[in-house]
Amino acid sequence: MTNRHCYWSNTLGAIVDGVQKRFDLQNEGRTVIRLLDDGENGEHDIMVFKRADSCHELILEELELSEGGCLLPAPEKPKRRIEVYGDSVSAGEVSEAVHCIGREDPEHNGEFSNSWYSYAWMTARKLNAEIHDIAQGGIALLDGTGWFLEPEAVGMESVWDKVHYNPVLGRQTKWDFSQYTPQVVIVAIGQNDSHPLDYMKENPDGDRARHWRQRYGLFLRRLRSQYPKAHIVCCTTLLEHDPAWDRAIGQVCGELADEKVTQYLFRRNGKGTPGHLRIPEAEEMAEELAAYLGNLEIEGWNE
Repeated sequence: MTNRHCYWSNTLGAIVDGVQKRFDLQNEGRTVIRLLDDGENGEHDIMVFKRADSCHELILEELELSEGGCLLPAPEKPKRRIEVYGDSVSAGEVSEAVHCIGREDPEHNGEFSNSWYSYAWMTARKLNAEIHDIAQGGIALLDGTGWFLEPEAVGMESVWDKVHYNPVLGRQTKWDFSQYTPQVVIVAIGQNDSHPLDYMKENPDGDRARHWRQRYGLFLRRLRSQYPKAHIVCCTTLLEHDPAWDRAIGQVCGELADEKVTQYLFRRNGKGTPGHLRIPEAEEMAEELAAYLGNLEIEGWNE
C-alpha cells in the first residue's frame, strides 16, 4: 500500500477468516502488509477495508499471493444497497474508545477510529446490505461551517459527488453515480453545522437558519435526482446537539412532500453522549435504524 497522509495516524483494517486485524501505515511511502503468515495453506476469506475517512487516502500497489496460490471468485454482492452521507459518527471515529462510553473523547491521534464499528456499517451488516459510506469527520452541510479542514471548512455540498474530495490530497474527481444505485439513502448531516455559530438554536427563524433549511432541501433534491426510486431517511445521531436542528430537518422533509423522504429520531437522539459514539452506542443506533428500515416499503429491497 501507498498511504497519502493528511492528518491523524493512519491504519488499515482486514477481516481474515473471521478475525479482525489492524495494520499501521507509514505516513509516506509504501507499507508492506502481511495478511497471512507462511504455512497457512488452504482456502481463506479476506476482506480489506478502510478504517477512517479522508484523513488519508490509500493506493493498492500490489497483491502478492504465496507460491501456488490463486484468487477465487468473490462472493455475490447483497441485493440490498445502502448509501450514507454523514460526519464522524457515520465514519466510526473514536468508536473503539470503549473505556469512554457516555463520556467526552480521550486524547487520541486517530487510533480509536474504525468504520467497521460505525452505526452505518453495523446497520448494513444487520440487514445484509452493501454500503457506500460517504462520511467525513467534522463535516457540515455548507462550506465555511463545521470542522472539516477549518479554517477553510469544506461542506457536504462540495464533496457528496466526488471520489477524491479532500483538496489537500490533490485534484478532486467526480463520482460516476451509474456505478452504484442504492435503494436506501441515509442523510445524517446537521451535527457539525452549529460550528462556529449555533444559529439554529439561537434564532431558528433568522436568515441563516432559513438559508440552511433551503440548502438542506436542495441537497435532498439533488440526491433525489440521482436516485429517483430510493427511500431517503434524514437523521442526526445520539451525539449531543440542540434539537432545533432536528426540528429544522423535520420541517424540510415536510415541505418536500415526498413520501419517500422521511425523518427518523432515535430514542436518545441528541442526548446520548457528549463524545463520539463507542461500539455499544453505535450498536444501539444500528438496532433502531435497522428496525425502522425493516418496516418501510422499499422498492427492490426484498428481491
